[in-house]
Amino acid sequence: MGEMSSFQLGVIGALFLSVASSVSIVICNKALMSNLGFPFATTLTSWHLMVTFCTLHAAQRFNLFESKPIDMKTVVLFGILNGVSIGLLNLSLGFNSIGFYQMTKLAIIPFTVLLETVFLKKQFSQNIKLSLLLLLVGVGIASITDLQLNFVGTILSLLAIITTCVGQILTNTIQKRLNVSSTQLLYQSAPFQAAILFVSGPLVDQLLTKQNVFGYNYSPIVLAFIILSCIISVSVNFSTFLVIGKTSPVTYQVLGHLKTCLVLTFGYTLLHDPFTDRNIVGILIAIFGMGLYSYFCTQENKKKQADPLGSQMKEKDAAPFLGPQKEGHEVKNLNKDSLV
Repeated sequence: MGEMSSFQLGVIGALFLSVASSVSIVICNKALMSNLGFPFATTLTSWHLMVTFCTLHAAQRFNLFESKPIDMKTVVLFGILNGVSIGLLNLSLGFNSIGFYQMTKLAIIPFTVLLETVFLKKQFSQNIKLSLLLLLVGVGIASITDLQLNFVGTILSLLAIITTCVGQILTNTIQKRLNVSSTQLLYQSAPFQAAILFVSGPLVDQLLTKQNVFGYNYSPIVLAFIILSCIISVSVNFSTFLVIGKTSPVTYQVLGHLKTCLVLTFGYTLLHDPFTDRNIVGILIAIFGMGLYSYFCTQENKKKQADPLGSQMKEKDAAPFLGPQKEGHEVKNLNKDSLV
């Protein structure tokens, strides 16, 4: 019972950290890009990852966590995949309308469900699917205002969806199967994510903004906001790996849409952004869908705990916000920690 309570507290802490840090960095970056005119999002992300790695390296040197070697091929491919997915999402935003970009983000949940069902043999109940559908409809109503299609933008969006889904599934799978913590995986992979974005970021940003990041006039206030953004990003990156590891990729995406609703609300409250009845209705529907998702997941996990033999014969449907997950028998490779 104590172990279950400890797990629930860990999940609650991870979810709270993820929401708080993500909403904070969105507000910070909005001020940096919209108000101060710093448009280089992909390059900024590479700086985020470099600062995250340096912070974790310092923490490791002070013995705050133990570094665990992971097969180099697995780490490199995983890091490159995540770096590419970030670049593709930024390109998708640049080549599509805001509405189509929001559709791209909404498509990540059903595509993740499809991939986990086909390749990992996970089963999602009708109740779970219904709650996810309500969530997606609500977020769509609240955030999608226009839909403009073009061939290049559509291809970029499809590639962004695929790489993002696979990257998040691998984030969960590597932690579970290789028995590594979120901190250990982030510490090993962050340099490779940062490297690919550090090289490609200026090119992507110049393509999208027609400006050179190295020729930008950095004022003291811009530098201050960049430093603040990098500091917050350490918490964002850490909590992302933590949430996906403790729950599931689908739950992380559900949490992401909760952040979208909060950002819309804070944008209206703090920044006086336009807010309509449509936004309110969409947010309420989305929150209702999130509540159903958490409730159904918790109920189904309780049933599996009551029938442990049956639960070992099939995969978990999804991880609830506050409900514990049963790991089953972990696969431990004593000779070589590799998934590739």
